[in-house]
Amino acid sequence: MAISKFNYNSFNVTPVAGAALAFDADADGFSTATATSMVLIKTLTASSSATLSFVDGSSDVVLDNTYPVYMFKFINIHPATDGTAFSFQGNSSGGSGYNETITSSVFQAQHNESGSASSLSYVTSMDQANGTSFQQIGLSVGNDNDQSFVGSLFLFNPSSTTFVKHFSATTQEYYSSNYSKRYFTGGYFNTTSAIDEIQFKFASGNIDAGTIKLYGIKDS
Repeated sequence: MAISKFNYNSFNVTPVAGAALAFDADADGFSTATATSMVLIKTLTASSSATLSFVDGSSDVVLDNTYPVYMFKFINIHPATDGTAFSFQGNSSGGSGYNETITSSVFQAQHNESGSASSLSYVTSMDQANGTSFQQIGLSVGNDNDQSFVGSLFLFNPSSTTFVKHFSATTQEYYSSNYSKRYFTGGYFNTTSAIDEIQFKFASGNIDAGTIKLYGIKDS
């Protein structure tokens, strides 16, 4: 039997014209997507802000049935307070208080700067079982000048009045005690009402600086 060999020189890795590299929430990896499939809706930039909120129909924010999937991108979110958790919550249509019922799970991978400690573990303190607290997606972000929080949060079909509203986040923080920490968070808003408002905040103190971008993803 002849052995087939892969010819690396013939493998075409040139990007397709008009395509962009996009995060694939289902595979937790990267895939190609057309340049028009991901639409920037709104950019909010913090400046000693207590909260950053995306409210459908307010300040050009769209968070309805226009898109089946919405994505929030966190870019160098910096806390005013050292060692505080970054989190989010939602409001159903017509609701208030950012206290929707959430069930979630979280695990983390971590490694410190000295290389003396590393682990992969479930984080019980960050999950909820039909709780109404803000959902943590970062645990203890440092506030040194070079420390920050980054990542992505996907919200699926928030306008559905049939199903619960699933979310999935992959985030990375410079932990306050000099660790690189990667969090994987999944869960759902346990309501069949549409979710049309999402708010972000730190557990303590203001969002000193940073940017959150909201995208709508078409044809997904």
